[in-house]
Amino acid sequence: MQSLRQAVCVIVHDEKAGKVACVHYANDSWSKVPAWTVPGGKAEEGERLDEAAARELREEAGLVVAPAELRLVHTIQVKAGWDGKGPFLLSVFAATSWSGELTNTEPDKHLAVVWVDADTLPTPMFPTSHAALTAYLSGDGRGFSTYGWDASEDLRALVGA
Repeated sequence: MQSLRQAVCVIVHDEKAGKVACVHYANDSWSKVPAWTVPGGKAEEGERLDEAAARELREEAGLVVAPAELRLVHTIQVKAGWDGKGPFLLSVFAATSWSGELTNTEPDKHLAVVWVDADTLPTPMFPTSHAALTAYLSGDGRGFSTYGWDASEDLRALVGA
């Protein structure tokens, strides 16, 4: 039996400025157009999720957060990833303090990594990122959602596209 793939992302929230860090993901096989997301990626086999989230944040955005400083704020069970490799579980962490400067450390993969107004999220955005940000910013205490289980959901749709 294959275990459920694990993915992580980090909502970096500058509460004083009312901004969140977003990545403008370049056009690839997942999307016909570049789309926005939050820093994140796949957890390596055997890697703790908080450590994977801190690693992905550093690798994608140049920000450093100790794994112990990350707070789990949401979990999304995704029925089928766009990569065609089946379902995965996305653990969404939040950070309100960090070190380093927000930087596009993977320019071959991302068009930009920038601070955006938390009240005006950019579009188009990956649906899971939009769901995670919306739940976090609204203070939704449920902490769990799904994506792709409702037959009416277009699994390739992007918010605002």
